[in-house]
Amino acid sequence: MLQRIRACFGIENSNELEGVVECDETFIGGKNKNRHKDKKVPQSQGRSYKDKVPVMGMLQRGGKMNAFVVDNTKSESIKPLIYRFVKQDNTLIISDEWWAYKGLDKYYHHNIIDHSKKEYVSLQDSSIHTNNIEGSWRILKNSVNGMYNHVSKKHLQKYVDEFVYRFNLRKVIDQEKFRYLLQHSDVRTKYQELVR
Repeated sequence: MLQRIRACFGIENSNELEGVVECDETFIGGKNKNRHKDKKVPQSQGRSYKDKVPVMGMLQRGGKMNAFVVDNTKSESIKPLIYRFVKQDNTLIISDEWWAYKGLDKYYHHNIIDHSKKEYVSLQDSSIHTNNIEGSWRILKNSVNGMYNHVSKKHLQKYVDEFVYRFNLRKVIDQEKFRYLLQHSDVRTKYQELVR
């Protein structure tokens, strides 16, 4: 029943974004130190995403957010989402230095924050940063870890949709949130889709 309810939360995860849009990706999953012995990755290999799932997000400053589970953080996974949900006319995209964002300046104004150089806010313009979307990832991870402990990759998008719904309607009173969800609860979910 909870999965059927969560399927309805997707109504807030297809917003058209414009203005200043922060783009970033995060990984949901356990820490290496908490992994079972046979799943631990030696430190010499650096950071590992063996048990983690990538999530790509776009946050309009002062507006709404969209977030999606993606197969990887390559350009072919990230750019189609940006092109689909972010308006191209006069939109400023701010991202980190990840190579998958290269080429966005053909369609958008694109500013980069170089985290590899310990840059988190532009020294030339303090409004150029990705702090808002990075803060939202902290809320998502806390909700997954604090409420659910573990979420399988198969169902993660439903939990991300729930997070986006709550995040986008954070200034709306609970009664209105509930009414809005009921008005858009005509989402059909088949049992076979849930267990497949």
